Amino acid sequence: QVQLVESGGDLVQAGGSLRLSCAASGSTFSIKNMAWYRQAPGNQRELVATISRGGTTNYSDSVKGRFTVSRDNAWNTAYLQMNSLKPEDTAVYYCSADTWITKYWGQGTQVTVSS
Repeated sequence: QVQLVESGGDLVQAGGSLRLSCAASGSTFSIKNMAWYRQAPGNQRELVATISRGGTTNYSDSVKGRFTVSRDNAWNTAYLQMNSLKPEDTAVYYCSADTWITKYWGQGTQVTVSS
């Protein structure tokens, strides 16, 4: 079992920055990769960024060049640094962790970007 808790969501003006954290606990040794998703009202949940155990990262086109995903080596915490935020980045942001067996989700943290 892996437990995930996100934090760092807030209300910020367009052009500002936020850093989200995802604290993992439990069987973190079993995590293959972690990812950040987001879901805006009325929209489907979309993949924002991923990071593998080896450190390989991938980003959606909508955030490439503005967001950076990282993690500590012990897989205890993953981060999403968000710069140059836009109103369309407003969403609930979720952290996920993939193991060989299943995918775990956090409860989400709200990010609101005002224009």
